[in-house]
Amino acid sequence: MPAGQSAFLWGARKTGKSTYLRTAFPDSLRFDLLETDVMLELAKRPSLLRERLLATPPRQLRTPVIIDEVQKVPQLLDEIHWLIENRKLQFILCGSSARKLRRGRVNLLGGRAWRYEMHPLVSAEVPDLDLLRALNRGLVPAHYLETEYRRSLDAYVRDYLEQEVFDEGLTRNIPAFARFFDAMMYSHGELTNFANIARDCGVDAKTVKEYYQILVDTLLGTFIEPYKKRQERQVITKAARFYLFDVGVAGAVTRRHIADERGEQFGRALEHFILMELLAHRSYRDLNYDIHFWRTKSGLEVDFILGRGEVAIEVKGTNRVDHAEFRALRAFVTDHRPRRALMVCNERSPRVHDGVDVLPWREFLARLWGGQILS
Repeated sequence: MPAGQSAFLWGARKTGKSTYLRTAFPDSLRFDLLETDVMLELAKRPSLLRERLLATPPRQLRTPVIIDEVQKVPQLLDEIHWLIENRKLQFILCGSSARKLRRGRVNLLGGRAWRYEMHPLVSAEVPDLDLLRALNRGLVPAHYLETEYRRSLDAYVRDYLEQEVFDEGLTRNIPAFARFFDAMMYSHGELTNFANIARDCGVDAKTVKEYYQILVDTLLGTFIEPYKKRQERQVITKAARFYLFDVGVAGAVTRRHIADERGEQFGRALEHFILMELLAHRSYRDLNYDIHFWRTKSGLEVDFILGRGEVAIEVKGTNRVDHAEFRALRAFVTDHRPRRALMVCNERSPRVHDGVDVLPWREFLARLWGGQILS
């Protein structure tokens, strides 16, 4: 950031936001709102933040002031706004949910703070990444590294349900939301049918949509919308696909364990892992390209369409992609003429088949982060 610029840093819990900020800004003043006494004190009197910073020697304010879990005391943003405008102070406002801020219509600083996101670890950050380890544990740093990862993952899922949703008061119908969470996982990564999930949960479709929005706002998941460049009668254009933010968290909810690099579960988890990399890549490289999927009513599907159709990516968990598995990619290429068509798979060496680049997943990720796919 340039001098004087402030920022929001959002990310799901345990992705490493606080650790990063302590490392990057070791001399910064810090207010951690996870500390109950600090949170309660500032919640009662938000003006205390201004008073304390005005009494701080200028040399201690040369680096950004860090407010951790800022969503817990939204009223602080008025004080921060005043300090930015009148004292030219710089802030980094860190949190795991912007929902309360947006829903409360509080001061979001009117563009005075840039938005950044922190994702789980990506392949470019993990030397010699172990794929099965990543798919089973996920890439939240502690889970990927811990020996007792299963207990940590289970606790993480329960903590999110309790702390991020229930404790924040985002929904009052706790049993219905718990049923929704279970039902949602059966369609994870598939076309989302709100009516079917509503029947399973015993609530209406509008409530189910609100539950999904809670997961999006608390950075627990994202929707991937269908790709539609022009009017096409045979293409699905309304139902989106929903993915949780981490492949390991998704596996913990469904009690999934992948023992070998083969089979349907491995393929689905690999697809989710590739999506995680794409989401982090567009954020960290500040490219902001669209990510869609393409599916016809006859069942042809391409997993990811990047940008405005420039790159088409199909993900297969197999170690040998046969001719028939290129059918969907070939159909998309015929209709839309992307700049590149890629088959990401578990083969050992790159090759070209019928104009499609067949790339081992590790080679694809090296090219992605090396700027050879989109830049």
